[in-house]
Amino acid sequence: MYRGSRKHVLDWVEQPRFLPELLALVEPVHCRVTPASLWQPLSYRSTAEARLEQFGPKAIPGHSAWPTIRSWWLKHAKGANTPNWDIALSCEVEGIPGFILVEAKANVPELSDAPKRPEKQPSAASEENQIQIAAAIAEARLALQRTLPGICIDRDKHYQLSNRIAFVWKLASMGIPTVLVYLGFTGDTGIRDAGEPFRDDKHWQGIFSEHLASVCPSPVIDRRMDMGSASFWILARSRPILEISPQVI
Repeated sequence: MYRGSRKHVLDWVEQPRFLPELLALVEPVHCRVTPASLWQPLSYRSTAEARLEQFGPKAIPGHSAWPTIRSWWLKHAKGANTPNWDIALSCEVEGIPGFILVEAKANVPELSDAPKRPEKQPSAASEENQIQIAAAIAEARLALQRTLPGICIDRDKHYQLSNRIAFVWKLASMGIPTVLVYLGFTGDTGIRDAGEPFRDDKHWQGIFSEHLASVCPSPVIDRRMDMGSASFWILARSRPILEISPQVI
């Protein structure tokens, strides 16, 4: 049984107007779906979320980023993963092959300030991966401080938000323009048991702005961030749910 943001993503991707609605959400960034565009997830029958080291080579084949991005994030790839994306769409961004990456939320607790959770009995490889991830986020932080003073993304606080920002910086720095959309699904009163749902766009924008400011006090929403090789954007958008989540009995 799917509930919350996961359900609302799957409800949406099954709609015939999913792609034009997603492109409309990212305006004014100019994005275009092409015959080569791919996206995940596809439906309730194909629910897998995208991981860039797997999705990227299929979406933008032959790009030098793909062997690099895995080793940038992980010291030991076996048994370990890079972050999953609620929605990933390959498309042209400002005329260049790139991505729209969506992080979806439906209630306030989903905007977590937690650190990366360590394993209870970590192996040596897992501990080295933890160090590698911290170094990758630190690299992104140092690079972004030039244009976003005060940014403090970190493995040990607000990890989910930190890793999202680090990844879109890394993609742009390797020539892949990327639009990161934080998407608030509004009106899901069926998940009150899990936390306060987002009532409407104003509620979502206020909560997300406060969450983002905790790691990035400089203005960044709807701002084109030019990384030299390509650019990235961070957008905050909302949309009403298509169906209320089933309640837990």
